[in-house]
Amino acid sequence: MNSQLKRGTLELLALCVVSRGDCYGYELVNRISKCMEITEGTIYPLMKRLRDGGLIDSYLEESPEGPPRKYYKITDAGNDELKRLEDEWTRFSESVNMLLKGEFSDESDK
Repeated sequence: MNSQLKRGTLELLALCVVSRGDCYGYELVNRISKCMEITEGTIYPLMKRLRDGGLIDSYLEESPEGPPRKYYKITDAGNDELKRLEDEWTRFSESVNMLLKGEFSDESDK
């Protein structure tokens, strides 16, 4: 997938995944990787930006398999931003799909 397309949708996908339940970085990467290829090196700077912006919080939890894991959870502001991004994505993707299918009239181009 084109890196510009990835960059434009990654925040939406991260907020969406975290809104469905708290998760740690590796888990987040695995879930998002079901629709686009990403790495942990991509997700951690994004999660820091989201945390700095007040859209998510993080906390440490002991892990039975090693050191404590940093979990992420969405905030109320994050839920509001997720809703805004979902609405924006829907409008955008519907418009692009209409254009790709030729559903816009040539008359409107004049």
